[in-house]
Amino acid sequence: MDDVIPGPDQGERSDGRAVRLLGAGEIRALAAELDVRPTKKLGQNFVHDANTVRRIVRLADLAPDDVVLEVGPGLGSLTLALLDRAASVVAVEIDPALAGRLPTTAAEHAPDRALHVVTADALRITAADLPQAPTALVANLPYNVAVPVVLHLLAELPDLRRGLVMVQSEVADRLAARPGDAAYGAPSAKLAWYADARRAGPVPRGVFWPVPGVDSALVAFTRRATPSGRREDVFAVVDAAFAQRRKGLRAALAGWAGSPADAERRLRAAGIDPTTRAERLGIEAFAALAATPPTG
Repeated sequence: MDDVIPGPDQGERSDGRAVRLLGAGEIRALAAELDVRPTKKLGQNFVHDANTVRRIVRLADLAPDDVVLEVGPGLGSLTLALLDRAASVVAVEIDPALAGRLPTTAAEHAPDRALHVVTADALRITAADLPQAPTALVANLPYNVAVPVVLHLLAELPDLRRGLVMVQSEVADRLAARPGDAAYGAPSAKLAWYADARRAGPVPRGVFWPVPGVDSALVAFTRRATPSGRREDVFAVVDAAFAQRRKGLRAALAGWAGSPADAERRLRAAGIDPTTRAERLGIEAFAALAATPPTG
Protein backbone atom coordinates (compact mmCIF):
# COMPACT_ATOMS: atom_id res chain seq x y z
CA MET A 1 0.00 0.00 0.00
CA ASP A 2 1.26 3.50 -0.83
CA ASP A 3 2.31 5.81 1.97
CA VAL A 4 0.00 8.63 2.95
CA ILE A 5 0.91 11.63 0.80
CA PRO A 6 -0.14 15.30 0.75
CA GLY A 7 -3.52 16.27 -0.61
CA PRO A 8 -4.09 17.00 -4.28
CA ASP A 9 -3.37 20.71 -4.31
CA GLN A 10 -0.23 21.42 -2.35
CA GLY A 11 2.80 20.05 -0.63
CA GLU A 12 5.41 21.57 1.61
CA ARG A 13 9.19 21.38 1.66
CA SER A 14 11.24 21.22 4.81
CA ASP A 15 11.81 24.98 4.55
CA GLY A 16 8.06 25.52 4.89
CA ARG A 17 7.45 27.02 1.44
CA ALA A 18 4.35 25.59 -0.21
CA VAL A 19 4.29 24.30 -3.78
CA ARG A 20 0.86 24.34 -5.38
CA LEU A 21 0.41 21.51 -7.85
CA LEU A 22 -1.72 21.60 -10.97
CA GLY A 23 -5.22 20.17 -11.02
CA ALA A 24 -7.19 18.82 -13.96
CA GLY A 25 -8.91 22.16 -14.60
CA GLU A 26 -5.64 24.08 -14.64
CA ILE A 27 -4.09 21.52 -17.01
CA ARG A 28 -6.88 22.07 -19.51
CA ALA A 29 -6.79 25.85 -19.03
CA LEU A 30 -3.06 25.92 -19.75
CA ALA A 31 -3.53 23.77 -22.83
CA ALA A 32 -6.28 26.10 -24.07
CA GLU A 33 -4.11 29.16 -23.40
CA LEU A 34 -1.31 27.70 -25.51
CA ASP A 35 -3.68 26.19 -28.08
CA VAL A 36 -2.05 22.83 -27.34
CA ARG A 37 -3.80 19.75 -28.64
CA PRO A 38 -2.05 16.63 -27.32
CA THR A 39 -0.64 14.61 -30.19
CA LYS A 40 0.31 10.94 -30.53
CA LYS A 41 3.31 12.00 -32.64
CA LEU A 42 4.95 13.65 -29.62
CA GLY A 43 3.55 11.10 -27.17
CA GLN A 44 1.68 13.77 -25.24
CA ASN A 45 -0.50 12.46 -22.41
CA PHE A 46 -0.48 14.91 -19.53
CA VAL A 47 -0.78 13.70 -15.91
CA HIS A 48 -3.48 15.73 -14.19
CA ASP A 49 -3.64 13.92 -10.83
CA ALA A 50 -1.53 15.56 -8.12
CA ASN A 51 -1.50 12.48 -5.92
CA THR A 52 0.07 10.52 -8.77
CA VAL A 53 2.91 12.98 -9.26
CA ARG A 54 3.53 13.01 -5.51
CA ARG A 55 3.73 9.22 -5.60
CA ILE A 56 6.20 9.32 -8.49
CA VAL A 57 8.45 11.77 -6.69
CA ARG A 58 8.31 9.75 -3.49
CA LEU A 59 9.24 6.55 -5.32
CA ALA A 60 12.13 8.37 -7.03
CA ASP A 61 13.71 8.69 -3.57
CA LEU A 62 15.40 11.99 -4.35
CA ALA A 63 18.09 13.52 -2.17
CA PRO A 64 17.97 17.26 -1.37
CA ASP A 65 21.09 17.85 -3.50
CA ASP A 66 19.86 15.95 -6.56
CA VAL A 67 19.80 17.65 -9.94
CA VAL A 68 16.83 16.05 -11.68
CA LEU A 69 16.51 15.68 -15.43
CA GLU A 70 12.91 15.64 -16.63
CA VAL A 71 12.24 14.77 -20.25
CA GLY A 72 8.96 15.92 -21.73
CA PRO A 73 7.68 18.09 -18.86
CA GLY A 74 4.69 19.17 -20.91
CA LEU A 75 2.49 21.55 -18.92
CA GLY A 76 4.50 21.08 -15.71
CA SER A 77 2.46 18.85 -13.41
CA LEU A 78 5.37 16.55 -12.52
CA THR A 79 7.87 19.41 -12.75
CA LEU A 80 6.28 21.23 -9.82
CA ALA A 81 6.42 18.17 -7.60
CA LEU A 82 10.08 17.64 -8.52
CA LEU A 83 10.89 21.26 -7.70
CA ASP A 84 9.39 20.59 -4.29
CA ARG A 85 12.04 17.95 -3.51
CA ALA A 86 15.22 18.38 -5.56
CA ALA A 87 17.96 20.99 -5.54
CA SER A 88 17.10 21.86 -9.13
CA VAL A 89 15.31 20.53 -12.19
CA VAL A 90 16.58 20.53 -15.76
CA ALA A 91 13.55 20.12 -18.02
CA VAL A 92 14.10 19.11 -21.65
CA GLU A 93 11.06 19.88 -23.80
CA ILE A 94 10.89 19.53 -27.58
CA ASP A 95 7.73 21.64 -28.00
CA PRO A 96 8.69 25.36 -28.03
CA ALA A 97 5.27 26.52 -26.82
CA LEU A 98 5.36 24.22 -23.80
CA ALA A 99 8.99 25.05 -23.07
CA GLY A 100 8.25 28.77 -23.21
CA ARG A 101 5.36 28.59 -20.74
CA LEU A 102 6.99 26.28 -18.18
CA PRO A 103 9.12 28.93 -16.36
CA THR A 104 6.02 31.07 -15.80
CA THR A 105 4.07 28.10 -14.45
CA ALA A 106 6.93 27.31 -12.08
CA ALA A 107 7.17 30.92 -10.90
CA GLU A 108 3.41 30.99 -10.21
CA HIS A 109 3.21 27.66 -8.39
CA ALA A 110 6.72 27.01 -7.04
CA PRO A 111 8.42 30.37 -6.47
CA ASP A 112 12.16 30.55 -5.85
CA ARG A 113 12.84 27.02 -7.09
CA ALA A 114 15.73 26.32 -9.46
CA LEU A 115 14.33 25.36 -12.86
CA HIS A 116 16.28 25.27 -16.12
CA VAL A 117 14.34 24.68 -19.33
CA VAL A 118 16.13 23.37 -22.42
CA THR A 119 14.22 23.33 -25.69
CA ALA A 120 15.65 20.30 -27.43
CA ASP A 121 15.12 16.73 -28.59
CA ALA A 122 16.16 14.44 -25.74
CA LEU A 123 17.47 11.92 -28.28
CA ARG A 124 20.10 14.41 -29.39
CA ILE A 125 21.23 16.17 -26.24
CA THR A 126 24.69 15.78 -24.76
CA ALA A 127 26.12 16.81 -21.42
CA ALA A 128 27.36 20.05 -23.01
CA ASP A 129 23.77 21.05 -23.85
CA LEU A 130 22.67 21.07 -20.21
CA PRO A 131 23.34 23.81 -17.64
CA GLN A 132 23.98 21.29 -14.86
CA ALA A 133 25.01 17.64 -14.70
CA PRO A 134 21.88 15.65 -13.78
CA THR A 135 22.15 13.02 -11.08
CA ALA A 136 18.66 11.55 -11.48
CA LEU A 137 16.16 11.07 -14.30
CA VAL A 138 12.47 11.33 -13.40
CA ALA A 139 10.05 11.62 -16.28
CA ASN A 140 6.79 10.68 -17.94
CA LEU A 141 8.53 9.72 -21.16
CA PRO A 142 6.98 9.95 -24.62
CA TYR A 143 6.04 6.31 -25.08
CA ASN A 144 7.06 6.06 -28.73
CA VAL A 145 10.73 6.85 -27.93
CA ALA A 146 11.04 5.79 -24.29
CA VAL A 147 13.66 3.04 -24.72
CA PRO A 148 16.06 4.97 -26.98
CA VAL A 149 15.75 8.05 -24.75
CA VAL A 150 16.74 6.13 -21.60
CA LEU A 151 19.66 4.39 -23.32
CA HIS A 152 20.86 7.61 -24.94
CA LEU A 153 20.79 9.56 -21.69
CA LEU A 154 22.66 6.87 -19.76
CA ALA A 155 25.31 6.83 -22.50
CA GLU A 156 25.69 10.62 -22.66
CA LEU A 157 25.34 11.63 -19.00
CA PRO A 158 27.85 9.83 -16.77
CA ASP A 159 26.66 11.58 -13.60
CA LEU A 160 23.15 10.16 -14.05
CA ARG A 161 23.11 7.64 -11.20
CA ARG A 162 19.49 6.58 -10.97
CA GLY A 163 16.06 7.18 -12.38
CA LEU A 164 12.33 6.54 -12.31
CA VAL A 165 10.48 6.71 -15.61
CA MET A 166 6.88 6.20 -16.63
CA VAL A 167 6.49 4.12 -19.79
CA GLN A 168 4.00 1.83 -21.48
CA SER A 169 3.41 -1.21 -19.28
CA GLU A 170 4.73 -3.69 -21.85
CA VAL A 171 7.87 -1.59 -22.27
CA ALA A 172 8.31 -1.59 -18.49
CA ASP A 173 8.21 -5.38 -18.59
CA ARG A 174 10.91 -5.46 -21.25
CA LEU A 175 13.17 -2.96 -19.54
CA ALA A 176 13.02 -4.72 -16.18
CA ALA A 177 13.13 -8.31 -17.50
CA ARG A 178 15.86 -10.75 -16.49
CA PRO A 179 17.43 -13.50 -18.63
CA GLY A 180 14.91 -16.29 -19.04
CA ASP A 181 11.86 -14.04 -18.61
CA ALA A 182 9.35 -14.02 -21.46
CA ALA A 183 9.77 -10.25 -21.91
CA TYR A 184 13.58 -10.36 -21.96
CA GLY A 185 15.04 -8.91 -25.16
CA ALA A 186 17.51 -6.45 -26.59
CA PRO A 187 16.18 -3.47 -24.54
CA SER A 188 16.52 -5.51 -21.33
CA ALA A 189 20.11 -6.49 -22.09
CA LYS A 190 21.13 -2.99 -23.19
CA LEU A 191 19.70 -1.33 -20.10
CA ALA A 192 21.47 -3.95 -17.98
CA TRP A 193 24.76 -2.73 -19.50
CA TYR A 194 24.25 0.51 -17.59
CA ALA A 195 21.97 -0.21 -14.67
CA ASP A 196 19.94 -2.57 -12.51
CA ALA A 197 16.24 -2.05 -13.27
CA ARG A 198 12.93 -3.08 -11.72
CA ARG A 199 9.24 -2.36 -12.12
CA ALA A 200 8.13 0.12 -9.47
CA GLY A 201 4.37 -0.10 -9.90
CA PRO A 202 1.46 0.52 -12.28
CA VAL A 203 -0.08 3.88 -13.18
CA PRO A 204 -3.83 3.94 -13.91
CA ARG A 205 -5.06 5.31 -17.24
CA GLY A 206 -7.47 7.73 -15.60
CA VAL A 207 -4.73 10.04 -14.28
CA PHE A 208 -3.86 11.16 -17.84
CA TRP A 209 -5.39 13.69 -20.19
CA PRO A 210 -6.20 12.54 -22.76
CA VAL A 211 -6.72 9.01 -21.47
CA PRO A 212 -4.23 6.75 -23.28
CA GLY A 213 -5.19 3.53 -24.99
CA VAL A 214 -2.45 1.57 -23.21
CA ASP A 215 -1.54 0.75 -19.63
CA SER A 216 1.40 2.51 -17.98
CA ALA A 217 3.97 1.56 -15.38
CA LEU A 218 7.00 2.91 -13.56
CA VAL A 219 10.53 1.56 -13.99
CA ALA A 220 13.27 2.38 -11.49
CA PHE A 221 16.93 1.92 -12.27
CA THR A 222 20.27 2.39 -10.51
CA ARG A 223 23.49 2.70 -12.46
CA ARG A 224 26.11 0.03 -11.95
CA ALA A 225 29.61 -0.67 -13.18
CA THR A 226 29.53 -1.61 -16.85
CA PRO A 227 30.95 -4.94 -18.04
CA SER A 228 34.32 -4.96 -19.78
CA GLY A 229 34.53 -4.31 -23.51
CA ARG A 230 33.34 -1.69 -25.98
CA ARG A 231 29.65 -0.91 -25.73
CA GLU A 232 29.28 -0.73 -29.51
CA ASP A 233 30.73 -4.22 -29.96
CA VAL A 234 28.57 -5.72 -27.23
CA PHE A 235 25.38 -4.08 -28.50
CA ALA A 236 26.13 -5.37 -32.02
CA VAL A 237 26.11 -8.92 -30.63
CA VAL A 238 22.90 -8.25 -28.69
CA ASP A 239 21.15 -6.90 -31.81
CA ALA A 240 22.29 -9.84 -33.92
CA ALA A 241 21.26 -12.40 -31.31
CA PHE A 242 17.76 -11.03 -30.77
CA ALA A 243 17.11 -10.38 -34.47
CA GLN A 244 16.50 -14.14 -34.76
CA ARG A 245 15.61 -14.95 -31.19
CA ARG A 246 13.80 -18.19 -32.03
CA LYS A 247 17.01 -19.70 -33.34
CA GLY A 248 19.90 -21.08 -31.35
CA LEU A 249 22.84 -18.71 -31.14
CA ARG A 250 24.95 -20.74 -33.58
CA ALA A 251 22.45 -19.91 -36.33
CA ALA A 252 21.37 -16.48 -35.07
CA LEU A 253 24.95 -15.19 -34.92
CA ALA A 254 26.15 -16.68 -38.20
CA GLY A 255 25.97 -13.34 -39.99
CA TRP A 256 27.68 -11.49 -37.16
CA ALA A 257 30.50 -14.03 -36.87
CA GLY A 258 30.87 -14.79 -40.59
CA SER A 259 29.42 -18.30 -40.68
CA PRO A 260 27.69 -20.81 -38.40
CA ALA A 261 31.03 -22.50 -37.76
CA ASP A 262 32.66 -19.21 -36.79
CA ALA A 263 29.72 -18.43 -34.50
CA GLU A 264 30.07 -21.83 -32.82
CA ARG A 265 33.80 -21.34 -32.31
CA ARG A 266 33.30 -17.93 -30.68
CA LEU A 267 30.42 -19.16 -28.55
CA ARG A 268 32.49 -22.05 -27.22
CA ALA A 269 35.42 -19.71 -26.60
CA ALA A 270 33.10 -17.60 -24.44
CA GLY A 271 31.87 -20.68 -22.57
CA ILE A 272 28.38 -20.56 -24.13
CA ASP A 273 26.47 -23.57 -25.45
CA PRO A 274 25.90 -22.89 -29.21
CA THR A 275 22.33 -24.23 -28.96
CA THR A 276 21.41 -21.64 -26.31
CA ARG A 277 18.97 -18.92 -27.33
CA ALA A 278 19.55 -15.20 -26.85
CA GLU A 279 16.99 -14.81 -24.06
CA ARG A 280 19.10 -17.01 -21.79
CA LEU A 281 22.18 -14.76 -21.83
CA GLY A 282 22.88 -11.93 -19.41
CA ILE A 283 24.80 -8.86 -20.48
CA GLU A 284 28.07 -10.23 -19.07
CA ALA A 285 27.78 -13.25 -21.38
CA PHE A 286 27.17 -10.99 -24.36
CA ALA A 287 30.24 -8.95 -23.36
CA ALA A 288 32.33 -12.12 -23.10
CA LEU A 289 31.15 -13.20 -26.54
CA ALA A 290 31.96 -9.80 -28.07
CA ALA A 291 35.48 -10.06 -26.64
CA THR A 292 36.27 -13.35 -28.41
CA PRO A 293 38.65 -12.86 -31.37
CA PRO A 294 37.14 -13.19 -34.84
CA THR A 295 38.35 -15.71 -37.35
CA GLY A 296 41.47 -14.45 -39.04
